[in-house]
Amino acid sequence: MSAKRIILPVIVFGVVTLAWDMAVRLNDIQPYVLPGPGLVARTLVADWPVLASSLLVTLTTALEGFVAAALGGIALALIFNLSQSLEDALLPYAIVLQVTPVIAIAPLLLIYLDQQTAVVACAFIVAFFPVLANTALGLKSVDRKLGDLFALYGASPLQTLLQLKLPAALPYMLGGLRIAGGLSLIGAVVAEIAAGAAGAGSGLAYRIAESSYRLNIPRMFAALLLLSAAGIVIYALLALASYLALRRWHDSALGKDL
Repeated sequence: MSAKRIILPVIVFGVVTLAWDMAVRLNDIQPYVLPGPGLVARTLVADWPVLASSLLVTLTTALEGFVAAALGGIALALIFNLSQSLEDALLPYAIVLQVTPVIAIAPLLLIYLDQQTAVVACAFIVAFFPVLANTALGLKSVDRKLGDLFALYGASPLQTLLQLKLPAALPYMLGGLRIAGGLSLIGAVVAEIAAGAAGAGSGLAYRIAESSYRLNIPRMFAALLLLSAAGIVIYALLALASYLALRRWHDSALGKDL
């Protein structure tokens, strides 16, 4: 990765942090209204055992939802590509699932499922459609001349799918997975807020709500900082996987460094 791509975000982060700190100091803002960055950092260190365990719970939930969304979205896109009738029959329901706010679905899922399964299901619902839509688009975006060539040589639909359409759809699929990674984290947080359960299985969303009720705003900011960092790491890992998969042959990655 070039130094410029590292330095510029660090500079922006430093400027924003400095402006935040100066605003708190010059206006004498109380910690229960807006804590300074120094207090947030100290709180993060002091409360690390609690916040770290909660972060692990949230990340586990997000990972489970992401894996389910990736497998389900790719599999359904492949089925849609093989059968137009199935796509016509099922795609409207996938769209309904996407446009329905997960905060409205979560209470229903918590009625019919145990808490952990319901939270994972929410992460799956939020992350599922981008994978499905991007993969389906990629499978339909194959060069027609290559498709005609495969047909000329008598390739079966399955051979065409595996040897032509899937490689061509890989950049779209990976783009959908990058989107789904962040969305699975959002879905897990929303579901944890809806569940509102304390105890050993409490995720970061519960810690944020708990801190709000107790006016422990520094801990709330520390938990939010951890969530943001987790989202950045998830996106970076998926972007790295995409780069490694595409760097030798696809225009989006050729000639680019990390």
